[in-house]
Amino acid sequence: MTGEKKKKKRLNRSVLLAKKIIIRDGASRQGIGEPSVYHAVVVIFLEFFAWGLLTTPMLTVLHRTFPQHTFLMNGLIHGVKGLLSFLSAPLIGALSDVWGRKSFLLLTVFFTCAPIPLMKISPWWYFAVISMSGVFAVTFSVIFAYVADITQEHERSTAYGLVSATFAASLVTSPAIGAYLSQAYGDTLVVVLASGVALLDIGFILLAVPESLPEEMRPVSWGAPISWEQADPFASLRKVGQDSTVLLICITVFLSYLPEAGQYSSFFLYLRQVIGFSSETVAAFIGVVGILSILAQTVVLGILMRSIGNKNTILLGLGFQILQLAWYGFGSQPWMMWAAGAVAAMSSITFPAVSAMVSRNADPDQQGVVQGMITGIRGLCNGLGPALYGFVFYLFHVELNEMAEVETLGKATKVMVNPTDESSIIPGPPFLFGACSVLLSLLVALFIPEHNLALRSGSHKKHSNGAQTHTHSPQAGGSDGKEPLLEDSSV
Repeated sequence: MTGEKKKKKRLNRSVLLAKKIIIRDGASRQGIGEPSVYHAVVVIFLEFFAWGLLTTPMLTVLHRTFPQHTFLMNGLIHGVKGLLSFLSAPLIGALSDVWGRKSFLLLTVFFTCAPIPLMKISPWWYFAVISMSGVFAVTFSVIFAYVADITQEHERSTAYGLVSATFAASLVTSPAIGAYLSQAYGDTLVVVLASGVALLDIGFILLAVPESLPEEMRPVSWGAPISWEQADPFASLRKVGQDSTVLLICITVFLSYLPEAGQYSSFFLYLRQVIGFSSETVAAFIGVVGILSILAQTVVLGILMRSIGNKNTILLGLGFQILQLAWYGFGSQPWMMWAAGAVAAMSSITFPAVSAMVSRNADPDQQGVVQGMITGIRGLCNGLGPALYGFVFYLFHVELNEMAEVETLGKATKVMVNPTDESSIIPGPPFLFGACSVLLSLLVALFIPEHNLALRSGSHKKHSNGAQTHTHSPQAGGSDGKEPLLEDSSV
């Protein structure tokens, strides 16, 4: 335990030193006040609030642009975006360790929100730019590094939970507002409003967000360049097997987020076109699940982390995820979707719990690389998950061109026309595949050693984080490689 206590003290001293430097140089730093979690929260809220407004218009434009094989095209679009995110996340994370967080927050938010105005200008360009924006769609990676710069280890899980809860909060009201404005005034107003919110977010970063990583704390101050191995998205995947603990966490993250990424890309479309939810009901569903997710990631997460520990919190979150995916897979009635949504909210505790477990093993100047790699792994899932879901929908003949409009109580709803036997038995086949994947993730997570993870981190980093030590530490030799750890986003 002596080594673990020394590491904790070293990490906490680094955070306190960073805070002292920020206070000392505060007059010369741009932004309002000292760096805080609340700056990160506002950035995340505004970005995803803008995209939440477009939930209803996006479903309409997607079906109108790709009337044939809508689910498949949806999966391919988000798949390309996710793969590009996977390829770029380590480089952006490493560069933010050298050049600071603020400039990369500005870069990621700008390019992530760049497609919004194109929805009305040119739908084809809109979906093309969405795919290409994956190169910079790693806001969570930079935000988590920002939070790690300004929080001590014992504060980090709560801070991560607050950031994740803010993501859910941004979706509580924005889809409902977007659906109402779209119905009352048309999609053009919604797109203009979303563009305005995105510009507000960019302005907030420029004018109000202070830098969290002082120059004195950056590796570039020690004359260390960035190596290709550090920015290589496959580097950590190639060396991750050298440490069994890191390998187990990597497999857990991959197997659990793969179905989550696919679910996120197609679920609202599934609710509206297959289950028969109206635009207003979809917005209400998002709002209710969002509120429950906020409670789970703020109140429940903190209680669980203190009472049952980090590892058991992850296991519990994975259990809830299995239950909700299986319920979505076999459920065919609206009330089943609502019940499964409540369970899904509880499963949202997994991401911040995993991030807290991994971040406590990263050195203070490595938080950007660490968070960049976890976002990269999730980015790989963001590429494979939507494509997998789209392919399974296509394989089981669940397509929107099989839907017909039916007037019910004066409102048009969608129902299946001549559903296949597969659709009758398993209404949502991809969700059932996802439940099996998370079950495997749970079995793998059972073998993660919680208590000796920090003790092994020193020896592990010599093997799997070689590029980083060589890049960031003046004492590291050329053969003593260190490569970035894994890690987990939005998202």
